[in-house]
Amino acid sequence: MSWTNELYRVYELAVSTEDGSTMLPISHSTAQAQLTVTVTEDGEFVGAEIVSKENAKTIIPVTEDSAARSSGITPMPLADKLVYIAGDYSKYSEGKRSDNTDYYNAYLDQLNAWCSSDCSHFAIRAIHAYLSKKELIKDLVLSGVITLDEKTGKFADKKIGAVSQEDAFVRFCVNNENGECITWEDADIYDSFIKYYEKSLGAESLCYADGKTGAVTYKHPAKIRNGGDKAKLISANDTSGYTFRGRFLTKEEAVSVSYDYSQKMHNALKWLIERERITRTDDKGRTITFNPMVFDSLTLVVWNSALDFEPKIIETAFEIIEEEYSSVPEFSKLLRKKLMGGKTDFAPDSKVMIMGLDAATTGRLSVAIYTELLESQFAANLEKWHTGTLWQRFNAKLKRTICDSCSLPQIAECMYGTEQNGRLECDKKLMGDTILRLLPCVAEGRKLPRDVTAALINKASNPLSYEKEYNHRIVVENACALICKEYKDYNKGEISMAYEPDCTDRSYLFGCLLAIADKAERDTYEKEEKRITNARRLWSAFSARPYQTWAIIEERLEPYLEKKPWIMTKYTKHINEIMAKMSLEDYADNSKLSPMYLIGYHHYNALLWNEKDESGKEE
Repeated sequence: MSWTNELYRVYELAVSTEDGSTMLPISHSTAQAQLTVTVTEDGEFVGAEIVSKENAKTIIPVTEDSAARSSGITPMPLADKLVYIAGDYSKYSEGKRSDNTDYYNAYLDQLNAWCSSDCSHFAIRAIHAYLSKKELIKDLVLSGVITLDEKTGKFADKKIGAVSQEDAFVRFCVNNENGECITWEDADIYDSFIKYYEKSLGAESLCYADGKTGAVTYKHPAKIRNGGDKAKLISANDTSGYTFRGRFLTKEEAVSVSYDYSQKMHNALKWLIERERITRTDDKGRTITFNPMVFDSLTLVVWNSALDFEPKIIETAFEIIEEEYSSVPEFSKLLRKKLMGGKTDFAPDSKVMIMGLDAATTGRLSVAIYTELLESQFAANLEKWHTGTLWQRFNAKLKRTICDSCSLPQIAECMYGTEQNGRLECDKKLMGDTILRLLPCVAEGRKLPRDVTAALINKASNPLSYEKEYNHRIVVENACALICKEYKDYNKGEISMAYEPDCTDRSYLFGCLLAIADKAERDTYEKEEKRITNARRLWSAFSARPYQTWAIIEERLEPYLEKKPWIMTKYTKHINEIMAKMSLEDYADNSKLSPMYLIGYHHYNALLWNEKDESGKEE
């Protein structure tokens, strides 16, 4: 279980650092609170307020049972729902849980045990004293945060945020002479509960994960990927049928993990996932926070031993470098500098861990991929990927063509995406599966699967599938990049990023002819005229039957060229130059073109557009 050991090390390394201050303490979890109640040190009510959605996330102490509760009566140790903490709940509620006596007594007994222990805290005693009065709902009504039905005097059919009033989750503040104690942010309260709960844990046994003896748990934390996540990585609540496949008799024989180890390992994983979240401003000016490493049910987690940088494995080289560069040598220099967060010297035992979590059901979380690599090897593999998929691409942000590598999400979008609101969008599940397949190519330096390249070539050969021409351009650029990568991986040779005038490959030259026909017809259009050229209409047929289809394209192109003799002269010269490089046998060969035709098309298309730019400068 090497991944568990690495996560445990993350906790031990980060918990005392500034970055690790957001990591959950053991025996704690998070909840979304709707109400905050403030009381005095003597247990007198001060006030209550509704919690905004932005501030609702609350760190709460939990027991093994309460952290895993789904039904039954299992109170939280401190902050909890009204049905547990309000002694006067039954006066205002209707329905199945209108009599909350058992809920309230279970909660108060548990809180009293904490208060009576030698690990107690003044704030906990104050909250216990207040809740023992059984006046919480009355005070909330008087404060205006709970609304009653005028006719029945019961809870009105109203919500606080997205939760009905009677299901509201309550957290506490306590005022004393030193100021305000915010219980969900107070480290002393965290420590108080940890020490108290540690004494109530079960019998000790051998922990299979670290080989030490400690209190063992079989109720492991959920909420790993987000606050609403119910899936668990380790679970042992099914003992019927063929669960153990005849190898073991009981769950204790199958697996045994200590409570301390489980808590630290899970909390470290939650922290690693949380630190991947980024904040951006969307097209409408709204601030949004999201995790770019989440694809439907798949969540990727990447970290290094020292936790001194966050490795990037799905982005393009330009997204990693975050600087403009004007040449390939400059690109290579910046890539080495930025690839590993600025690190160039690697400790011999320093590693990079890559983990993929996927949930087939709502209750079970699987490790879909896990890889450990030395940092030096990981850096070499990453550089190999970015240099191997380097290709000339149009950058919409810079509004010019630059050298850039492939990102894994964009490859998936090119393979399976459809146009949605002018952009290529792919089903998140398909994207996650594709990224899982390609991750070993990026991180471990494995060969590119041939079917991935073939899929992009097929997409690029069908431009009429795209309403927006720029989407087809993106597909062609990625297809060319992966063709280059495949040629390198399978020792077919190197492919240049610029036009190769000495290349006599049949498919390459036919691709050049396709680019000439497309550009020549386009140049005869009026400035605002937008039509699909004949070359693009016949592209798919051309890739399958080039000799036969080229004759049709030439015939249809002629009337356009006759409109403007200077265009005819210019492009006839280009066509003749390409024809001169092709033997009669190659030209008359009507068999399907190889992927090199896309390289030829892209090379010559770039040459023609640059030629136009240069003439414009001369003018």
